[in-house]
Amino acid sequence: MSCGKHHETDCSEVLQRVVFFIDNELEQADCAQIQQHLEECGPCLDKFDLERTVKALVARSCSEHAPESLRDKVLLSIRRVQVEMLETRISTERE
Repeated sequence: MSCGKHHETDCSEVLQRVVFFIDNELEQADCAQIQQHLEECGPCLDKFDLERTVKALVARSCSEHAPESLRDKVLLSIRRVQVEMLETRISTERE
C-alpha cells in the first residue's frame, strides 16, 4: 500500500510493522521512524487506528481462560510434535 506521497519510510513497510509498534515490540529508533510516518501519512494513521481498535476489542473479548486440562493437552501435543521433528531431523542427518 502506498498513499502516493514520498515518505522516508515506505507505507507498506510501516504497515507491516504497525502491530509490533502497537505492542511496543520495536527498538526505539524504529518506533520513532513509524511515529514520524504516521504523523505525515493520513492513510497509514487510519490503518494504525483500525489495528489498535481491533486489537483492543479482541483483548476485551478474550478474557476467558481455557480449562487447565485443555492447556495440558495442548502442551503435550506441542511436545509430541517437537519430539517427532527432532527424531526426523536426526534420522535425516544420519542418512
